[in-house]
Amino acid sequence: MSVVAIYPGTFDPLTLGHLDIIQRSAGLFERLIVAIALNPSKKPLFSLEERVALARQATANLPNVEVIGFNSLLAQLAAQHRATVLIRGVRSVSDFDYERQLAQANQQLNPQL
Repeated sequence: MSVVAIYPGTFDPLTLGHLDIIQRSAGLFERLIVAIALNPSKKPLFSLEERVALARQATANLPNVEVIGFNSLLAQLAAQHRATVLIRGVRSVSDFDYERQLAQANQQLNPQL
């Protein structure tokens, strides 16, 4: 059984740090979906279409990476793609606490995640 992982974010813009996480994750999982969120409340610099195109260009050398845009609950997206792993970047203790809360909420919505 192949493991599908999702790396969600707004990626506005996609950074070298994001690319590092994508490359490392692509080496760990059979399939990695880079899921770019439509979040107008963040007032993005680039449109969703531009962010998807930039990410596809930056990950073109990674055959097991798929880049998509989304505008739904992450738990729903994971179920739709049969993903069981979420990839998140953590920079500080406060990030860790926030991400842990999100992980618990997503697991309540999708126990397979």
